[in-house]
Amino acid sequence: MDPKPAKYAPKSDADILDIVTRYPFAWIVSAAGGFGATQLPVRPCVENGRLTGLIGHFGRNNPQIEHLRDQPRALLLLTGPHGYISPSWLTDRTQAPTWNYASIAFDCDIRLIEDAAGIEALLRDLIDTMEAGRDNAWSLDDMGERATRLARGVVGFHARIIDVQAAFKMGQDEAAQEYSEILTALDRAGETDLATEMRRQNPDR
Repeated sequence: MDPKPAKYAPKSDADILDIVTRYPFAWIVSAAGGFGATQLPVRPCVENGRLTGLIGHFGRNNPQIEHLRDQPRALLLLTGPHGYISPSWLTDRTQAPTWNYASIAFDCDIRLIEDAAGIEALLRDLIDTMEAGRDNAWSLDDMGERATRLARGVVGFHARIIDVQAAFKMGQDEAAQEYSEILTALDRAGETDLATEMRRQNPDR
């Protein structure tokens, strides 16, 4: 993985965990047997306040599972808030357009989870998280016996994080006036996630 400029490094590990929690739809990319890629939701594994891994599940008929048996290594790629930055927002129209974004690449060792109890635990974790706070929240138990039958159709995984490369390009290299004008335009357009992340990554501006 190509290293990103230090100025685009997240302010803290908490920023990385925040992206995983709020934007959990990840690409799982493996290289054994030719490149394979699957996009699916993941959940963070946190130990002593530190992100150590990610869990999720494949459909059992996904050929990428066998590739990961042969070579249990993969990249997990996530994208957070992002968006096009238009020079039309700026007083200085000689500026070039750019793209602000948060992206994270996790280099991981993969352990497949195929026992019924392990699969049920990761399914409950995902469902309970996504249903939290909803009116008339749904539970895996609502499916009754059908839940057990459907769970046989998935294979879970635990991705132990070996290395992380994250880039939060959020206007760190913009001059003060351009930075302010970009935020004003994003606020006006209702792009609150991107504007909030810009402010988080530039707390002194």
